[in-house]
Amino acid sequence: MPPKSPLPFSVCVYCGARPGRDPAFTEAARATGTMLARRGWRLVYGAGDVGLMGEVARTAQAGGGATFGVIPTHLLSREVGKRDLTTFVVTETMHERKKVMYVNSDAIVVLPGGAGSLDEFFEVLTWRQLGLHAKPVIVLNSGGYWTPLRALLDHIVAEGFAEANVRDFVTFVDDVAGLEAALSAASL
Repeated sequence: MPPKSPLPFSVCVYCGARPGRDPAFTEAARATGTMLARRGWRLVYGAGDVGLMGEVARTAQAGGGATFGVIPTHLLSREVGKRDLTTFVVTETMHERKKVMYVNSDAIVVLPGGAGSLDEFFEVLTWRQLGLHAKPVIVLNSGGYWTPLRALLDHIVAEGFAEANVRDFVTFVDDVAGLEAALSAASL
């Protein structure tokens, strides 16, 4: 059995740099940050202090949780780089950001977000599909936000562009309690 890492179980959270229109998204982000801190799990995220990103980080910090943020130079002002994190990493490019976030995490969580969150999600899903990792990918479907994403995955399979098992690489949960249960199972 390999030696246990000295780092806590680390959860990469992809989410919006905006809050979105539904206050339930903000509540889910806050509840996620609180849950990660309570469980002693480290938050790995995009280092922004805006939108859902900022909500997750601030609540994780308020709960005493470890935070690992990664931001590219060109987004320092736009996403208001949160420099008071446990670990704050500045990269040159978005590609480096995603790589550093990925390699420093044990599981991937997707909260509501936009094109950037989708980019991050599809990259780790593709890597999983290609057998490059076996990390759990969990989508928090707050208020049904990601229901169209689930339908898109079904459509991709139905149209023959992916094997049916691509759906098995993603776990959809409806609330933070379901997220916590899925992460707990993955952390064992």
